[in-house]
Amino acid sequence: MLRSAALATLAVMTTHAAAFDLQGHRGARGLAPENTLPAFARALSIGVTTLEMDAGLTEDDVVVIVHDRRLNPDLARGADGRWLAGRTPAIRELSLRELQRYDVGRIKPGSDYSRRLPEQRRQDKVRIPSLEEVFELTRHARNGEVRFNVETKVSPEAPEDTAPPEVLARALIKVIRANGMAARTTIQSFDWRTLALVQREAPEIATSYLTSQQQALDTIRAGHREDSPWTAGVRHRDHGSVPRMVRAAGGKIWSPNSLDLTESIVKDAKTLGLAVLPWTVNDRADMERLIDWGVDGLITDYPDRLREVMAARGLPLPRPTPVTP
Repeated sequence: MLRSAALATLAVMTTHAAAFDLQGHRGARGLAPENTLPAFARALSIGVTTLEMDAGLTEDDVVVIVHDRRLNPDLARGADGRWLAGRTPAIRELSLRELQRYDVGRIKPGSDYSRRLPEQRRQDKVRIPSLEEVFELTRHARNGEVRFNVETKVSPEAPEDTAPPEVLARALIKVIRANGMAARTTIQSFDWRTLALVQREAPEIATSYLTSQQQALDTIRAGHREDSPWTAGVRHRDHGSVPRMVRAAGGKIWSPNSLDLTESIVKDAKTLGLAVLPWTVNDRADMERLIDWGVDGLITDYPDRLREVMAARGLPLPRPTPVTP
């Protein structure tokens, strides 16, 4: 009997591990205000494997879900209903109470950001949530399977804007453990110092290595004389490829900018035993192509689109759990 139960458990774990990972980027950014409870509720209602999100730390050391190191003037409105202007406060400079005075439910009309997300449903009285509130939302949805992919928003190029990577990582680990979510959470970062600390101090929490080799953000610096400040001393010239860098750093999950990928490099990563989870993939043709190349999941602003692509291919779909924030 015990042997049968163990085999059944192993079968469930193997099936879960093999399932294609549908990750809702910042919840469901294409459909609802990013990194907010409405966005996460929309993703849960659609049905995703993983809620992807970004984390910062407030002045009173609360882990909050927000992408930008400073309040984004295209998103944040004050009590007067106007979008912020000029140099905005850093998240680290505000307490949770002060931070949640700002409304982040509408993108500033006429901005490039607004034009990029025409399907997003704008809302009023939407606040930046704490990670604790996101966990509570999934409990309210009675969803005990959904995973959390939490990015630490720190930058070695702007250290004055955030808590040090070690401080944020330890605060994040504390909240995850306190909520019993270690087995369901991955911590991801472009700043690999964060991931090295998590592997040392919380090995029960998975880590994912974010990379980008685009002009707007190049965290690898292949061919540069100077070492990259992002990769915790792991150098491209010593390993010859990004997947080999990730492997050398102790990584098992690689999350590259989808624009950096080729079919051959995906195969190389898989040969090294890495799971490959590209970001941010919104076009159906790109979804199809990357699935054909053998990626293990996709991070998308439009989880509804990816579900349609997966359904057409007969891939298992995560369970929808409709919920309101």
